[in-house]
Amino acid sequence: MRDRVPVVQHGRRRTRRGPAARLLWNGAEVAVTLGLVLLLLVAHQLWWTNRQARAAAERTVEALEREWGEPGDPSASSGTGEGGGPPREASVGSWAEEAPRVPESSGSGGPDGGNSRAPHPRWDQAYAVLRIPRIGIRVPVAEGISKSAVLNKGYVGHYPRTAQPGQAGNFAVAGHRNTHGEPFRYINRLRNGDELTVETKSARYTYVVDKALAQTSARDGGVIRSVPRSEVRKGYGYTEPGFYITLTTCTPEYTSKYRLAVWGKLRSMSPR
Repeated sequence: MRDRVPVVQHGRRRTRRGPAARLLWNGAEVAVTLGLVLLLLVAHQLWWTNRQARAAAERTVEALEREWGEPGDPSASSGTGEGGGPPREASVGSWAEEAPRVPESSGSGGPDGGNSRAPHPRWDQAYAVLRIPRIGIRVPVAEGISKSAVLNKGYVGHYPRTAQPGQAGNFAVAGHRNTHGEPFRYINRLRNGDELTVETKSARYTYVVDKALAQTSARDGGVIRSVPRSEVRKGYGYTEPGFYITLTTCTPEYTSKYRLAVWGKLRSMSPR
C-alpha cells in the first residue's frame, strides 16, 4: 500500500487596506484619470485644432484663387496705391475676441486705389489672402474678429471700421498666435523691410514691415487707429496719415495677457 502524500492547500490571503490606504489608492486613480484627460485636451488644443484649422484655411485660399482665376504671384507688383482721406477711427475699447458688429465701410478709397467706395465684405466672409514669405504664411482674411466664426477657423480677421487693403488709413488684422492654425505665431520674427502681400479679387497690395511693438496692453486701441500709435507705450507708432497695415496677436505665447503689433507701409499695388 502506497503512502499518501498529504496535499497542503494554501488559501489566498486577503489583505485589507486601511482607510488611509484606500483613500490614497482612490486618489491616485483619480489623479491618473485627470492626467490622461488633461493630456488629451492639450493634444486637442495644440495639435488637432492646428491641423484642422490649417487644412480648412488652405481650402479657403484655394477656393478664393479659383474664384478669382489664376493664383496671384506675390512677387509681382507695379504702380502705387492711391486713396482718399483717412478712414474713421477704429471704435474699439479693447482687443477683445468680439468686436462691435456695425457693418460700415471704412475709408474713402476703393480697393483699386481710386476714390470709389468699395463694397463692404460680409461679416465672417473670407475675401482676401495674406502672404508673409518670411514666415511661410498664406492665410485667408475674413471680415470681423469673431473668435468662433473667424479666428478659430485659422483665418486672419479684419478689424471693423479700419481701412480695407490699399486704402488710406490702417488695414488692421488679428490672428491667433497659438492653437487653431496659429497663423501669427512667428510674426515676432518679422524684420524691417520684410514684404507682406494682400491679394483681393481686384488687386494685389505689397506692404513692407516698418515698425514693431513687442508688448502692449490688450486695451491699447491706438495701435489699430487710422494713424497707428500706441496709447500705452509712448513713442511707438506714427504721427502722419499714410497707408498702413497692422498685424496684432497675443503675447507671450500661450497667454492672452498682452498684445504684440507689427506695422508696415504700402509700397505698391498691381491690378489682377
